[in-house]
Amino acid sequence: MNGSTKKMSMMQLTVLVAVNMMGSGIIMLPANMAQVGAISLTSWAVTAVGSMAIAYGFAQAGLLSQRAGGMAAYAEEAYGKGGYFLTFFLYFLSLAIGNVAIAISAVGYLAAFFPSLSSTPMATCISVIGLIWLTTLANFGGPSVTGKIGSITVWGVIVPVAGLSIIGWFWFKGSTFAAAWNPQGLSFFKGMDSSIALTLWAFLGMESAAQNSDAVENPKRDVPMACMLGTLGAAVIYILSTTVIQGIVPNAELAKSTGPFALAYSQMFNPTVGAIIRALAILACLGSLLGWQFTIAQTAKTAAEGRMFPTFFAKTNKMTAPVIGMIVMGVVQSLMALSTASPSLGEQFAVLVNLAVVTNVIPYILALSALMIMMRKASVPQGTFRLNAFVVTVAMLYSTYAIYASGMEAVLGATIVMALTFAIYGFLAPRFSAPFAGEPLRG
Repeated sequence: MNGSTKKMSMMQLTVLVAVNMMGSGIIMLPANMAQVGAISLTSWAVTAVGSMAIAYGFAQAGLLSQRAGGMAAYAEEAYGKGGYFLTFFLYFLSLAIGNVAIAISAVGYLAAFFPSLSSTPMATCISVIGLIWLTTLANFGGPSVTGKIGSITVWGVIVPVAGLSIIGWFWFKGSTFAAAWNPQGLSFFKGMDSSIALTLWAFLGMESAAQNSDAVENPKRDVPMACMLGTLGAAVIYILSTTVIQGIVPNAELAKSTGPFALAYSQMFNPTVGAIIRALAILACLGSLLGWQFTIAQTAKTAAEGRMFPTFFAKTNKMTAPVIGMIVMGVVQSLMALSTASPSLGEQFAVLVNLAVVTNVIPYILALSALMIMMRKASVPQGTFRLNAFVVTVAMLYSTYAIYASGMEAVLGATIVMALTFAIYGFLAPRFSAPFAGEPLRG
């Protein structure tokens, strides 16, 4: 009895899911969406439905498989070790790409206080690389502080964004919103396509929701509901905040902004309030970046221990931090920052987001498609099988559409990455004697 009272309620898990998704992914989006116009808001509706379907699929997979490895472990059920590695490595790289995008968001907000940080493309690139290494070095002290910092700083984004969703309507002007609707004269579907990747970017992280299934009283009921409600809650805040800001800040100003939410609060109140919001956003980005740097290194460490990565990724210091892996990934992220350098922060952010989305949703499709064989193995009732199969099909179709909407450049980049992933796995495959799906892992 005493143990059960410490378990999370469905509402607590729902809030946790929403908070996990709402980190720093939202804070640059209004500026990027304004470059298309308010018509880009239509992509939220499609993304919200697709994201809820994806979240539901992962919740069901998490209930059927308690193995470590998350999406990669699900994919192995259907595609064997090759599927595990492909899913893990693409997702791993997408996290690294996403980290560079988060660093760009932080530089965008920092630039108001220190304009020289983004005065030229090279200055921007150096600033981004500097933040990557600052948060990498800060993780050398181990995991004890990293998680606590992230759980506090994330509210630096959530409070201003959620607050704008509620109070921003008092400053909303229909004429400002109407002028921002479709400045480029795009067709309805072109306007929607143009921002699918950006809106999906804000939902990335929902795949981690099922990892807390052992912390709730009734996981079979609470985990799917929390995944759906948490994703829906985040969707409502995303849609309201990005809609109301289009009616507060003129489109041309919003599209050029490197700190859209700070700009909105400056116009609603005064520059001092805007500066406070900007400072909160910077803290949130740094906290998020700190947490993700550790997560990437820890993910590589787990893979190395499973003989899927070079063994040096598994080596830790006295504080149990995988330092060598952190340094290697710091170099990789620095190279990504250099290779995607653009004349503006917004352009570089968009390039990275599109690439991160494509490298993220391919693992989504691999892991979700494996749910079919997982359900057969578990002999789930026919009604449950049909419902889950329908929802997962919606999720996979949406994921495929997101790849298409991300553009040719992102698809080309992800295809090259995927080809290299197979090339790498060719050298790893001899380590594993199980050439077909379903055979148990060997030490």
